[in-house]
Amino acid sequence: MNQQCGVCGARQLAPFENETFEIEHQGRKSVVESLSGMRCGTCGEVTFDSRSAQRYAAASDALLLEARAAERETIKRIRLKLGLTQEQAAFLTGGGPNAFSRYETGKARPLAAVVHLFLLLDAHPELLRELPKPPVKLRTGSGPTEELRTDFKKRA
Repeated sequence: MNQQCGVCGARQLAPFENETFEIEHQGRKSVVESLSGMRCGTCGEVTFDSRSAQRYAAASDALLLEARAAERETIKRIRLKLGLTQEQAAFLTGGGPNAFSRYETGKARPLAAVVHLFLLLDAHPELLRELPKPPVKLRTGSGPTEELRTDFKKRA
């Protein structure tokens, strides 16, 4: 074969057909069957044909969306376990007042640091006492909002 590998530059590309590939993302796996394309005999790099590339990409996208949905559910579960409102959780992570609403509905994706913090607090809720105390807003009828401080010792 005269074509050159885009990774290693070798001229060792050979066609393959009807192979099965496994995709993994954040511990989730998906299997895509009957893929075809070219493989470098030197480095093993694979290039799918157009139809196979579309199917592989669709499976990858589905896996990514599944992982993001699980991430949303996880941070919501932990936030509720800690007894935090969305606004309080956003305060702790440096986000705006609507940040957690957007995370939990999928309108925005939290930074990895936010997810890691909540995973840590899930395993060690007592660490919540070490973080700055977010304000709690209480509505008293039609009057103005009164801000108080929360004592996390009662919750952790």
